[in-house]
Amino acid sequence: MSALVLAAVLTACTGERTVRFEPDTRTVLRNPLNGWVMYLRRDWDETFWEREGYDRMLTSTGDTVRVSDYANTAYVRTSWRAFEPEEGKYAWSDPDSRLNRLFRSILDRGMKLSFRIVVDGRDQGQNTPDYVFDAGAAYFTSKVGNREVRSPYPDDPVFQAKYARFIEALAAEYNDIDKVDFIDAYGLGKWGEGHSLRYQDPSQNAAVMEWITSLYERTFTEVPLVINYHRLIGEVTEDGWGPVSPLAEPLLEQAIANGYSLRHDAFGMTGYYQDWEKAFARKWNFRRPIIFEGGWITGAHHRYWTDPCGQYREGHAEDVRRGEMAAAEEAHVNMMDLRSGDETRSWFEDCFDLVEQFVAEGGYRLYPAAVTVPSRAQAGATVRVKSRWQNLGWGYCPVNIPQWDGRYRIGAALLDGGRPVKVWVDREADLASCLREVPLESRLSVDLDGIAPGEYEWAVALVDIRKSDTPGLEVAVDPSRLDGGWVRVAPVRIQ
Repeated sequence: MSALVLAAVLTACTGERTVRFEPDTRTVLRNPLNGWVMYLRRDWDETFWEREGYDRMLTSTGDTVRVSDYANTAYVRTSWRAFEPEEGKYAWSDPDSRLNRLFRSILDRGMKLSFRIVVDGRDQGQNTPDYVFDAGAAYFTSKVGNREVRSPYPDDPVFQAKYARFIEALAAEYNDIDKVDFIDAYGLGKWGEGHSLRYQDPSQNAAVMEWITSLYERTFTEVPLVINYHRLIGEVTEDGWGPVSPLAEPLLEQAIANGYSLRHDAFGMTGYYQDWEKAFARKWNFRRPIIFEGGWITGAHHRYWTDPCGQYREGHAEDVRRGEMAAAEEAHVNMMDLRSGDETRSWFEDCFDLVEQFVAEGGYRLYPAAVTVPSRAQAGATVRVKSRWQNLGWGYCPVNIPQWDGRYRIGAALLDGGRPVKVWVDREADLASCLREVPLESRLSVDLDGIAPGEYEWAVALVDIRKSDTPGLEVAVDPSRLDGGWVRVAPVRIQ
């Protein structure tokens, strides 16, 4: 069709109308890689909801709420041994296992899972199953209390073969974006944080990084992968700290090249989250999403009031919460964690305003600020649907990560009694470019061929192209304007 003919067809409609929407800043949007995370302790089971008061959390406004009404995801940092106590016997296959019961209780609430699997047993107890060592994996020992604990060298071939088989089995169960929000997919070193590693050959740290990140990339094709970014990643240190490693950035970029996004374990700890970490986050802002974990444990042994920032008062956990919020905004994080127990209570009881602030301003929060549609059109004509989308959040919608690869798009539909009769998808507008104060424009040429004359309603949505162009992301509009995830815009008569 020539440009002149197309222009004539596009004017076949009359009564063009622009509908403007006010954003909803209060509703918790259940979107992937976005929002609050509950950080669960490794020994918890499904009884924690009641035991820890998660179903009756008192807020600083005097209300009682459920934590699961605010958190989208539950993060569990646990051991390989907990997932696979014996070779080939997996916790997810045993309905009575603690992990299985815990995970079911999370999924039953409409939340998603995330986890880090730890293999190094220093300071925690043995995290790798005995069968790995019985098969001949090389290891080093350490004392945890009165017990001697074995930990594998990550460059050992027997360990790598057994671990790879386990990850393949794990992916067969959990490579599912409807179940799992992300996997913290490195898990080496002390606490799985990627520092204080021990190798048989320390020159193999780059080779180990390539091995483990390629393994997860190959097996988890649908679920986002993340790695803890810090200046000693993969390094051999005894105390877990030291000057910036010249290998840190190359190793992390090696992981990113294999499809990884970013997570950091010590937000709010200014002695740990320093200029290097801030600069690395800035370099990757809006190219990869960042997930936040707070470092200080205010209700336990950590002396948070000694933090180098000098802004945390002893006995005032709320100071830490506000420091964490400021660091999160600076890094443009997509997700923040409530941690567990006393930390979660601190967020709700002392700083519920910050919980609500992150709902309103954190991560990504997209809505159609204005949609222009025809009020009447000829059957078989081609018309134009224009929309302008805005992001209220300081993060971004990471459709550019390899596991998503543009799966979420702007869509338009004609609804008949709430049912879409035809859907059109804008495959040019990039949701990753819709940033705070940087709106995204969509212009769809809509072919009405095959649409019977009658009364319909225009609607827009953020659709999942891997699920037959059905609404895939929740949008920040008045819930009364939604119908099955579609934002109802205006009626149209097809003549």
